[in-house]
Amino acid sequence: MTKHEFAEPVAAVLGRPRTITLSPAAIETLSLIAYKQPISKADLESVRGVQCDGVLRSLIELELVRVAGRDESLGRAFLYGTTKKFLEQFGLRGIKDLPRPEA
Repeated sequence: MTKHEFAEPVAAVLGRPRTITLSPAAIETLSLIAYKQPISKADLESVRGVQCDGVLRSLIELELVRVAGRDESLGRAFLYGTTKKFLEQFGLRGIKDLPRPEA
């Protein structure tokens, strides 16, 4: 606890918690990764129909996505999966708690 008059200077020194705001493209990419993990960037781009380099980089920087391994096929592409922070941000205990997609 700190006195009200010192709240701003203390917050400036300690930094404020960063709120996460995701674009529609980021939400779409994150959803694909969550439901289909581990998934390669090529598979993501195939489903989305657009390149996702920047979105994927942002999700990794926000610690919502991580490199989960390497594909065994030619080229050994990175495979992506979600992180513990992803589960915490969305109030999930595990991936099995994700809502079932409608058929």
